[in-house]
Amino acid sequence: MRARAAKCEKQLMLKPNVRAFFDEPTFTVSYLVWDGASKRAAIIDSVLDFDIKSGRTGTDSAKKLLDAAHSEGLTIDWILETHAHADHLSAAPFLKRQTGAPVVIGDHIGDVRAAFKNLFDDYDDADFGRLVHDGETLPLGELSIETIHTPGHTPACVSYKIGDALFVGDTLFMPDYGTARCDFPGGDARTLYRSIRKLLSLPSETRIFLCHDYTAPGRDEYVWETSVAAQRASNVHVHDGVSEEAFVAMREAKDKTLSTPALMFPAIQVNLRAGELPAAAANGVRYLKLPLDTI
Repeated sequence: MRARAAKCEKQLMLKPNVRAFFDEPTFTVSYLVWDGASKRAAIIDSVLDFDIKSGRTGTDSAKKLLDAAHSEGLTIDWILETHAHADHLSAAPFLKRQTGAPVVIGDHIGDVRAAFKNLFDDYDDADFGRLVHDGETLPLGELSIETIHTPGHTPACVSYKIGDALFVGDTLFMPDYGTARCDFPGGDARTLYRSIRKLLSLPSETRIFLCHDYTAPGRDEYVWETSVAAQRASNVHVHDGVSEEAFVAMREAKDKTLSTPALMFPAIQVNLRAGELPAAAANGVRYLKLPLDTI
């Protein structure tokens, strides 16, 4: 415990540069994170532009990340995914082609693929350049990227801790909005509670960066940075004093009222393939599948 506390204190002294990019159509926040000394960088949770009405894809959002990296003189070492997203398509393949950086995701991604196997079953772990396990670290110049397995929203969710910055994917939202849903295949509210408590055991000054913001009642401005202290004090679902049983009862009841995300089927079948679009059919056109009467 003392060794871990000492390590956390040392990491808190290291502050990576963080720049956020908000995609309002999907309410998603992507991040460019870098070590100021070495200019080594990572991209977290990128977005491929996708218009479901026309079937058009685009890379304007991803290019903004690359343009920012170029303006800062950065080298992209890693393309990180916190999980297989169900609300937007990843731009990881485009970014990989532009930078040569590997695509990274948690090593439990096979559990997510198994959960969706009855719908989509044409996947291969080789699509991801690196599968990281709980506690594994990746170098980022003078910094390191620590992987923390935080399942519950999906079995493969991970958070990435870089210095004093923690990137939590969908595990947590702003304190006034709460926590992630757990009703997707493989999700579990009890597991999510335990993952969140693990994150909130980190030093109170740890900065937390979120993958989404939808604004809460009474708030019109989009925000995506908070802290361990703020979450412990005022997260409406899981602040200090909320028991595991109370959280599970609340989360499971709330999830029953939620509708399926608009891009869930396109996003899942693309993101479980590391963001690669399906191969073209004989006529040269790519198609996404829409399973009927399944959810």
